[in-house]
Amino acid sequence: MQIIISHVNTDFDALASMIAAKKLYPDAQLVLSDKQESRVQRFLNIYRDMFDFIPNARVHWEEVTEMIIVDVASLARIGTLPKDFDASKIKIIVYDHHQPTEKDVQYDEGTVERTGAAVTLLLEEIQQRDLKLSSFEASLFGLGLYTDTGNFTYANTTVRDLQMASYLLETGMSLEMVQRYSEQTLTTEQQELLNELLAHTEIHEVDGLEIAVSTHEMDSFINGLALVTTKVLGVKGTDAAIAVVKMKNTVCVVGRANSERFTLLPLLKKLGGGGHKHAGSATVKKGDKEAILQEITENLDSLLRPAVNASELMTSPVKTITPDTTIEEAGRRMYRYGHSGYPIVENGKLVGLITRRDLDKANHHGLGHAPVKAYMTTNIITIEPTTSLEEIQELVIEHNIGRLPVIADGEIVGIVTRSNIIEVLYSDVAKEKKSQTNVSAKQLAKKMSQQLPEDICKLLVTIGEAASEMKTPVYLIGGIVRDILLGKPNNDIDIVAEGNGIQLAKRMQELQGGEVLEHENFGTATWTTPSGLSIDMTSSRLEYYEQPAALPQVETSKLGDDLLRRDFTINAMAIRLNEEAFGELIDPFGGQHDLQQQKIKILHNISFIEDPTRIFRAVRFEERFGFSMDGHTEKLALESIDKMIYLTPHRIIEEMKRLFTEGRPQKVVRRLFELHVWQQFGIHEKQLKPTVDAADRLHMLHSESAQDEPNWFEYFLLPFYYNQSLYAAEKFSLTKSRRQLLEEVQELDVEEKWKEAKTPGDFHRLVSDYSDSAILFMLAVDAISSHTTALDYLEQRRHIQHFLTGADLVKLGLKPGPAFSNILRHLAIEQLDGKVTSKAQAEQWLEAYVCKQS
Repeated sequence: MQIIISHVNTDFDALASMIAAKKLYPDAQLVLSDKQESRVQRFLNIYRDMFDFIPNARVHWEEVTEMIIVDVASLARIGTLPKDFDASKIKIIVYDHHQPTEKDVQYDEGTVERTGAAVTLLLEEIQQRDLKLSSFEASLFGLGLYTDTGNFTYANTTVRDLQMASYLLETGMSLEMVQRYSEQTLTTEQQELLNELLAHTEIHEVDGLEIAVSTHEMDSFINGLALVTTKVLGVKGTDAAIAVVKMKNTVCVVGRANSERFTLLPLLKKLGGGGHKHAGSATVKKGDKEAILQEITENLDSLLRPAVNASELMTSPVKTITPDTTIEEAGRRMYRYGHSGYPIVENGKLVGLITRRDLDKANHHGLGHAPVKAYMTTNIITIEPTTSLEEIQELVIEHNIGRLPVIADGEIVGIVTRSNIIEVLYSDVAKEKKSQTNVSAKQLAKKMSQQLPEDICKLLVTIGEAASEMKTPVYLIGGIVRDILLGKPNNDIDIVAEGNGIQLAKRMQELQGGEVLEHENFGTATWTTPSGLSIDMTSSRLEYYEQPAALPQVETSKLGDDLLRRDFTINAMAIRLNEEAFGELIDPFGGQHDLQQQKIKILHNISFIEDPTRIFRAVRFEERFGFSMDGHTEKLALESIDKMIYLTPHRIIEEMKRLFTEGRPQKVVRRLFELHVWQQFGIHEKQLKPTVDAADRLHMLHSESAQDEPNWFEYFLLPFYYNQSLYAAEKFSLTKSRRQLLEEVQELDVEEKWKEAKTPGDFHRLVSDYSDSAILFMLAVDAISSHTTALDYLEQRRHIQHFLTGADLVKLGLKPGPAFSNILRHLAIEQLDGKVTSKAQAEQWLEAYVCKQS
């Protein structure tokens, strides 16, 4: 049996060296120490399933014939070995880059040479053997290299380390992953500087983006201002951070940004510095810190990109109709898809436009059966994808038209409406160019291999190959596409086929086994792989709503329609899986751009009317990602919120549960007031502040009483309480536990006497039958003076010792009955007030109590 092992407190170089050794010795078993460096623990929390580790304690040492030791050469540092372990009886292979010592094990094979990282030694051998690396492996090996060489700044760094970094970059190493997991800790001096910068930070908002400008002055030089500035960016949560620090007679300026809308270079070049668009610095010797600070704050707008053109404004793809489509059918389609006008296309060419106003006039005269060509506008003004926003505005004003088709190579590729223009003008985007960077198929395929488990990546490739054989376009779709672009974990796989999704699922079953559950009416199937992974496979379809808040009607259609039925642009993207186009991003509504802009946008104007639960989902995504609804989307949410009354209590409560469970309750409460959600329950705006304050207290009281987080339903009840309408929450109490909490809160609210309790015993006498949650809720909403005593009571009650039982009472000749509970309750009161502290005292108290009662 071969094993691969490294030192305890495993760092990235040790982990990377183990995985590299596995490439060289594929039959060996990886043995992981039970202690890892914190950064490695964070990494393994995400990627542990990609490795086949066993813990040191589970090694059958009597079966070990060969030991490959990496990043260490001393047996004393690899963890606990059996007392009878004899290294001379097995083959030892060592790969280590440390200075040899007398305590090192005698090894049979391997390499012990001074390099910056042990993984360099193994990578050199992997390169010589021409072994293939995945992008994920290259990134992990890069983590070993970068962390053990201090990003190639440590004195032990060698040319060989840099050569291996170049090799890894060529094989797909993700520098983003390396940066994410190799984050360094601060020295004491750097931490002190960070504290000063955080205390002297001013947040500037420019075109909807936040820039943190921090300043400090010190008498000495310290290294690491770039790292400290990065920490400021993370702590403040802004889109960019600029630190201006005077060290002796030199002013050091460092900038960091995490938004594609930024480029720091123009500002830094003004100061004589440089760098990259998201990271750069400048050094001004004998500079005036205040003058430099003023110059920076006055030129923050130079960090943003200008200009917007039609390709960035337009809605695409465009739904069209033919000249022979009837007025009645055109009206149905406008309702179904939420359009207010339709381009009319014949033989691929745009021949006319028809608006809802045109349709209304024709219907008024009973001409619903007539073709649209009789009423369409043929004098059409069009624009090109490169037409600027200013030119578009002039055309709209000059000709008083509400929509401009966008034509490229003789075909309609998009349409710009007044809504598109207003959205840009009033969301302060007109001053900058939308920085949508179209990720290439190759780049996206690489991101997928880096983020998704290897078995899932292989499965997606296989699905694409099978679909290509069936001549069926197939796509990965939904939230997983969004999260791949965001670099967030998500293994919830949804597959859409522009064809028969059920047939594709059956084909995968033929190829790989597993089970298929068909849903013929919806054109969907669930394929459960042999490993137990469930994958939904659907035929692309569109859906429309017969009335607000109703369940949708579904019909098969093209991918574009399938994307159009999604809730928001960031969820309306797809990744092509067919082998001839694997990794191609389908993004007809600009979801990638909205991800970069951190915006939540609906796809069409009646989206919230059709399904008001999307308003809740919008708030949830705001909380989850730190995004915000764009102005147009929020406006439509406010206009549509009254449709919430059509939702069942079950649907409302399910959305509320997700909101309060996933988000920060105080922010959720506030946001729902802003969107007039609570107002639909008859709750008034004036209850915002007390509700938010109580939400803060509720969280604090649960923490102080060593309770779990408050149940989400407690937060939900707060606005109803302050509006004196707890009764209105009864229809949402759909479970026994929720009904109990509501009933207890209502009873405690009416009963004022318990608030006057002075001792834990007093509290027990009055509220012993009430749950901790109900009591904490009332403490949060009624800040009574004795809340500390109440918390002490709850803590003591949870740990109270039961000195006597019913059997003890029977021994005294008492007959079992309701009186038993009363006696034990009085005893608990004595215990809580500290008058009875032992079983003997309890027995004495019981005798006295019985005598007194008799």
